[in-house]
Amino acid sequence: QIYIDPWKLPAGAPKADVILVTHAHFDHFSAEDIAKIEKPGTAFVAPADVAGKLSGKKVVTAAPGGQYTVGALKISAVPAYNVGKQFHPKTNGWVGYIVTLSNGERVYHSGDSDVIPEMDQVKADVALMPCGGTYTMTAAEVAAAANRFKPAILVPMHWGDIIGAKADADAVAKAFTGK
Repeated sequence: QIYIDPWKLPAGAPKADVILVTHAHFDHFSAEDIAKIEKPGTAFVAPADVAGKLSGKKVVTAAPGGQYTVGALKISAVPAYNVGKQFHPKTNGWVGYIVTLSNGERVYHSGDSDVIPEMDQVKADVALMPCGGTYTMTAAEVAAAANRFKPAILVPMHWGDIIGAKADADAVAKAFTGK
């Protein structure tokens, strides 16, 4: 089982083999949720500020541009940051991930990011991107970015709780033209 930024998990969620954390905000690095799914041997991949809080665990410290192997997974850490707002500064070294599964399928999780130039280099079969606006991309920005790098599947995320609504996810679906 692979988790990225586990948060608000139900009781009894499957235990994790690998947990990837994109950044230190509470809705991405939740010690309470990690405790629900961690087991002996769970591997973590996280940026430096989060990795420092996971002492005593099997942790790979990720930085933008880094390439890592965890079990059968190949993991690329990609930049994730805001442009023109300071919620997720580039200087923090926070990340998104491209996870290459054992079958070769590539899953991109953009982390909390705006549309950034580095997204044009993404090669992924599945993309998970936040569409809530305010702290991250808007629905229109998500669709436009994904329409450039052309994943087969786009999953709008980070809506319906702190910010964003189902209408944002629906707008992404309407504007995404697919591969």
